[in-house]
Amino acid sequence: MNSILVIGASRGIGLELVRQYTDAGRRVIATVRDDAGRERVLALGAEALTVDVANPASVSGLAWQLDGEKLDLALYVAGVIRRPNALTPPTQQDFDAVMHTNVLGAMQAIPQVAPLVADAGGVFAFLSSSMSQIGSVPNSGSWLYRTSKAALNMAVAAAQHDYPGATLVTIDPGWVQTDMGGGGAPLTVEDSVRGLRSTLASVTTADKGRLLHHDGRRAVHW
Repeated sequence: MNSILVIGASRGIGLELVRQYTDAGRRVIATVRDDAGRERVLALGAEALTVDVANPASVSGLAWQLDGEKLDLALYVAGVIRRPNALTPPTQQDFDAVMHTNVLGAMQAIPQVAPLVADAGGVFAFLSSSMSQIGSVPNSGSWLYRTSKAALNMAVAAAQHDYPGATLVTIDPGWVQTDMGGGGAPLTVEDSVRGLRSTLASVTTADKGRLLHHDGRRAVHW
């Protein structure tokens, strides 16, 4: 049995993915950005790698840490939000924080991880959002956050051509009780992850480059 990789597993949805997959008896490799995240991941019985997706130098070391692995499933869960709206331009600091984590980190991970997924004929999934989903919720982040998710969707779809042996998809976890959704969101982290796992288990090669939803729906467009 090949491994599952969760990139961005320090807490929230990433940590819950680790919990549910290890509970199901799968070997899970998880990336964390600090010692606290490492302790949480190790306590669940997973293996931990230290990677900070906001730091290009850190992400660039992922390939050698995964040397020799075959991955049935890889998930890019890392993300960051900023609240400013479109009334003022984003600062360079906010732009770098959001785009490095949500987009550039994923684009740096793809050439390192996708070949390991292709070797196993597996799936590489990136947590994202459809524009209709985040646009319908008043506190759905910012102009910059929405821009980063649109860019991520396009980056994954465009990369699919270069990795025909892997199935690359983006997947919407729903409106979840996390930093963004808050306590009033309709989905718990546990329920969202159960839905994500069910959807990912049903992925076929026909889904390549598509946006999926935690409830199994396939998006016609972003």
